[in-house]
Amino acid sequence: MTTDTPTTTVTPELTAEAALPQDGTAGSLLARIWNPEAGGPSPAAVRADGVYDISGDFPTVSRLCEERRPAAALGRATGPRIGSLDELLARTVRHADDPGVARLLAPVDLQPVKAAGVTFANSMVERLIEERAKGDPGAAAAIRAELAEVLGGDLRSLRPGTPEAAEVKRRLVARGAWSQYLEVGIGPDAEIFTKALPLSAVGPGSRAGVLRESEWNNPEPEIGLVVSSRGEIVGATLGNDINLRDFEGRSALLLPKAKDNNASCVLGPFVRLFDDTFGLDDVRSATVRLEVHGTDGYLLSGRSSQGQTSREPEDLVRQLIGDHHQYPDGVVLLLGTMFAPVNDRGEPGRGFSHRTGDVVRISTPELGTLAHEVRHAQDCTPWTYGVGELMTGLARRGLL
Repeated sequence: MTTDTPTTTVTPELTAEAALPQDGTAGSLLARIWNPEAGGPSPAAVRADGVYDISGDFPTVSRLCEERRPAAALGRATGPRIGSLDELLARTVRHADDPGVARLLAPVDLQPVKAAGVTFANSMVERLIEERAKGDPGAAAAIRAELAEVLGGDLRSLRPGTPEAAEVKRRLVARGAWSQYLEVGIGPDAEIFTKALPLSAVGPGSRAGVLRESEWNNPEPEIGLVVSSRGEIVGATLGNDINLRDFEGRSALLLPKAKDNNASCVLGPFVRLFDDTFGLDDVRSATVRLEVHGTDGYLLSGRSSQGQTSREPEDLVRQLIGDHHQYPDGVVLLLGTMFAPVNDRGEPGRGFSHRTGDVVRISTPELGTLAHEVRHAQDCTPWTYGVGELMTGLARRGLL
């Protein structure tokens, strides 16, 4: 990932102009809102003249994404106007926990969120560093230099599962340098893990969480594919797969603790459904931009090109869903990231780690901007609204 100097000052506040894709509402934008008049969450259509609750036609986002042509279904859906996008974004930031205020939520509901790891050469090397450092950020610099000498060359052109990749594996095994991260980075089988259970992800303007105990962690800005139960990719959203590098570095068996904590998965601000304006080729060519602004004046910025991934999106989806594993309500798959910041934030040699109050902005021209704040997971709003309460609420509203 390349780094550069941010040119704007970021706050948790969001406007429609900042959140929307470059072409505004020209695409098929699916959101999810808390509707206080209905007493629960609703799928919503984001249109030029406002945000509309479409739960009367589609009670869940999952249900709409199961349509044969979800974008066309969204275009036909009707329902009451809840307000302008600017109004909902402002309320989302200022009244995140108020059940009496309409606001934006993560744009998916019954779909579990899965994530693909080690899909970029750059992130593969950083996982190797975590493993060798045993979670100690102070050891990272020396290990990074050592690995550069051992691995050599540009690994970005090496396709997993090919004879060339197998030969690299053979040489590394002979040198005693093989690793579980190299196995999933250049081997035939991708690393795909559970990031968040249904309804546990948080959305734009949220307070996202890292464990208080973590001293080495970072954001992972990614594109998430929205996949139907049939295995069809129907749209995409932005995501932050927040990672605790010290926990995963101590042991790969701690991956659930490193990845799945309260408010540790951020999605949004919308799902852009595939239509004539946006498709999988746009995902393949997308550049994801990240900005982190700290209350201490710290600034971090960079760009990650989806075109440099070592695994195609369709291949990852095939490894996720098929005869070997089904997802009856659909699934979201985060595609991985190049981003692994190594710049020192404080003490020399300790690298980057989040601090409370950091504001993170993840953006692409095609999908808009996802912005959120960073807090300790223990201090974020507890996850209490589950599938049971959703079903009870939909039944009460006569939507089942």
